[in-house]
Amino acid sequence: MGFVSKMKSPEYWEKLYPEKFADEEAIFSHIRRGDHIFVASGCGEPQYLIRALVQYVESHPKAFFDAEIIHVYSFGIAPYADPKFVRNFRHNSFFIGNNTREPVNQGMADYTPISLSDVPALIRSGSVRIDVALVQTTLPDDHGYMSLGISVDMVKAATDSASMIIAQANANMPRVHGDSFIHIRDVNFIIPHDEPLLELPETTFNETTKRIGNYVARLVQDGDTIQVGYGGLPNAVMANLYGKKHLGVHTELLSDGLVELIKAGVIDNSRKNLNPGKSVAAFSMGKKDTYAFLDDNPSILFRTIDYTNNPLTIAQHNNMVAINSALEIDLTGQATSESLGGRFYSGIGGHQDFMRGALLSKGGRTILAIKSTAINDTVSRIVPSLNEAAGITLNRGDVRYVVTEYGIAYLHGKNVRERAMSLISIAHPNFRPWLIEEAKKRGIIFRDQAFIPGKRGEYPENLETHRTTKTGLQLLFRPVKISDEPLLKDFFYSLSDRSLNRRFFSLRMDMPHERLQEFVVIDYTREMVILAVVGADDKELLVGVGQYSIEEGSHTAEVAFAVRDDWQNRGIGQEMLSNLTYLARREGLLGFTAEVLIENRPMLHVFEKGGFDLQKKGEDGVYDLKMAFR
Repeated sequence: MGFVSKMKSPEYWEKLYPEKFADEEAIFSHIRRGDHIFVASGCGEPQYLIRALVQYVESHPKAFFDAEIIHVYSFGIAPYADPKFVRNFRHNSFFIGNNTREPVNQGMADYTPISLSDVPALIRSGSVRIDVALVQTTLPDDHGYMSLGISVDMVKAATDSASMIIAQANANMPRVHGDSFIHIRDVNFIIPHDEPLLELPETTFNETTKRIGNYVARLVQDGDTIQVGYGGLPNAVMANLYGKKHLGVHTELLSDGLVELIKAGVIDNSRKNLNPGKSVAAFSMGKKDTYAFLDDNPSILFRTIDYTNNPLTIAQHNNMVAINSALEIDLTGQATSESLGGRFYSGIGGHQDFMRGALLSKGGRTILAIKSTAINDTVSRIVPSLNEAAGITLNRGDVRYVVTEYGIAYLHGKNVRERAMSLISIAHPNFRPWLIEEAKKRGIIFRDQAFIPGKRGEYPENLETHRTTKTGLQLLFRPVKISDEPLLKDFFYSLSDRSLNRRFFSLRMDMPHERLQEFVVIDYTREMVILAVVGADDKELLVGVGQYSIEEGSHTAEVAFAVRDDWQNRGIGQEMLSNLTYLARREGLLGFTAEVLIENRPMLHVFEKGGFDLQKKGEDGVYDLKMAFR
């Protein structure tokens, strides 16, 4: 015998609980002056209830005064923030939306800075009092349970604590599994009203966001559990993850991009060690198709935000990757996601929760993705220092990876000078000279730090290539960056005296900043320095360096390279020469020249196997080589 479940109509419940289905005027008449009114957040906002409440106040202007509206993620209507209701309402938000930003910055509304994970505890303790909760739910099911649907977050805490709950029962609200349920007997009043849920406009990607998304995707590995924040950049990241496998989700926001990855099988949560097989979130903001996917889907769990955003919960996930954005970051690594100078813009949100929780995770990573500029490339988001009135959302110790459309900077464990040079290297080229000069003034970097502006000094990312040597060693060959000075310093000091002499024909053993600059600050149109590296961005080991410098008269280039002593005889030199040859040929050069000590047989052997028409002339213990490209 099977069981057939049917959703009872509102009329059925009205007969059972007639006192809960009162006239709207009667319902709102229960609100008293000075009450604290919680409004459900984000796209779960009960739009009809808000309109009805405001209409009630307009009809009864002296019904109540000085009511506090507590509304997080206000993306819909916010008529209570209108100055004409200044005597009736005072808005207070834990996160500022577009429609409340001006009232907050004009002193007409309040902003409470707080990590979202802390909000439920504030409500439950009574530190933030909730007298009335305006929420949006599904219709009651056969057992009388109503789902909070796409907005569980701190709404559940509000319904648990409120003296009076007014629910807009909307047939368009999906029934979501997890902590989302409230029984009809615990709701004071129900106003049935069907209307479309709020939706976010579909994000369009431009070349900048695509490049950032591609860089971030490099840092996400198969089997990682990910959290992705709100906005166009996170969506661009998700669009680049379709080549990954067995990803998991533990996040505050379940977005369109994540749902599409679930549908595609990229996210299957099979390797999560906490809530395996389940995508866990606190709320959803997206489009209608996403909401339909959530409806009665047992693979989706919506939990309260003090669970999803608790750093100790986040840390229980192995290989947790938190991907978020920021408004600005300074050269020392301080970042803000909540204000532009003294102007409040958004809020702390879940930023700190996930960025710190992921760092406690075994194998965890944090990624701060930002566009390098704002306002049509007229303002740099990487700045010498944050404005003195800016709110520091992430301090210098919080930030690990920073990604712009110009590359990846890894800051952890680096000193301030190294951080500054790394961030300058991924800033917009138009602002790099300014950042260099400002950093010099502040004593952050070397006072004599050289820099080549414009295209000549712009990092040629397209020349990065992966190669495998004859011994099976996998290498990344990439051009040198202005931030590579510490890497080059360690490399040169790892070489033996013999290797240094063979490379530089000199007994000089030191490699100070002045000499290192000659290798890292180059005009890419006139010379090239290529690094052979192994390991990830945060643990790069430099095992070989190659370079060529164009000789104008003959349209050839002088070439040289060196390999760490403990990495020699593994095919690195041969692959390095092959790569340098490829780069020189694509520039139309005719060949190479080189000087090699006659006793340096291994180096000479590499050149002889390079496939050139080679001429050599020996004098004073040195071979002069001329190598024409075939």
